[in-house]
Amino acid sequence: MNETLKTVSDGLAEIVERVSASLIRVEARKRLPASGIAWSEDGLIITSHHVVQRDENIQIGLPSGETVTATLVGRDPSTDLALLRAEARLNVPNWVTEGLRVGHMVLALGRPGNTAQATQGIISALGDKAWRTPNGGDVDFYLQTDVVMYPGFSGGPLVDVSGRVVGLNTSALMRGVSLTLPVATLSRVASALAEHGHIKRGYLGVGAQPARLPEGLAEELSQETGLLIVTVEGGSPADQGGLLMGDTIIGLDGQAVRSLDELLSLLSSERVGREVAVRIMRGGELHELGVVIGERA
Repeated sequence: MNETLKTVSDGLAEIVERVSASLIRVEARKRLPASGIAWSEDGLIITSHHVVQRDENIQIGLPSGETVTATLVGRDPSTDLALLRAEARLNVPNWVTEGLRVGHMVLALGRPGNTAQATQGIISALGDKAWRTPNGGDVDFYLQTDVVMYPGFSGGPLVDVSGRVVGLNTSALMRGVSLTLPVATLSRVASALAEHGHIKRGYLGVGAQPARLPEGLAEELSQETGLLIVTVEGGSPADQGGLLMGDTIIGLDGQAVRSLDELLSLLSSERVGREVAVRIMRGGELHELGVVIGERA
């Protein structure tokens, strides 16, 4: 038994040592530094938005012990992610995107000081559907652990027992819950930040509330609710596209709209600047209008 425990213990220590080569210290706030993960060999680092409290004079600590200056490439408060760039060659870790299960043992790593730190837990909840954060960000799936997030661990990696990085840990998206953003979300957000410096979000320019559809129409569409437009901003994409107060939105770009969350999800970055078909009920009849989706400021 002792030999088995020693083997497991040595294996975990080797994982920490290996992954710590990709673990970055992020000094971008007044209090304790936080952590980041090497994202590309040419100097990109991904970390948590909430630990980057200044846009300038950002310092990062490399695994070698060297401290260098980094610049802010972009940030997305809705997913609590930020992308930094440093003039350094980085060691990118191996990432895992599938095969995760509730109960799998994991390690959370951080580098708030000069050396790597670690804590152990399990995956306690794992969703198979997209999840919207309280700030409106899109996360590819929900991943929760029972890992204790020590100060300075935000922005660091969650690692499986094979030494692969499962995602990035954050303590800011939900109070009292340790959440991990999966690599699919990191990749999507990092690509957008590298290209634009922010996440493009679609803008329609309406105020709306859920409304029940007439019984006959609900049966025809297999959809019980739509969004009743209660306000239309002057000069907005909705105004220019001909949407009126009192219309009920039931679809956008071929997708059903039953709730405000569904509408917000459909106002995604790839639809910004595109004309899409908005299906509405007006005066008890179905209509389809072409609306060019704007970009939220």
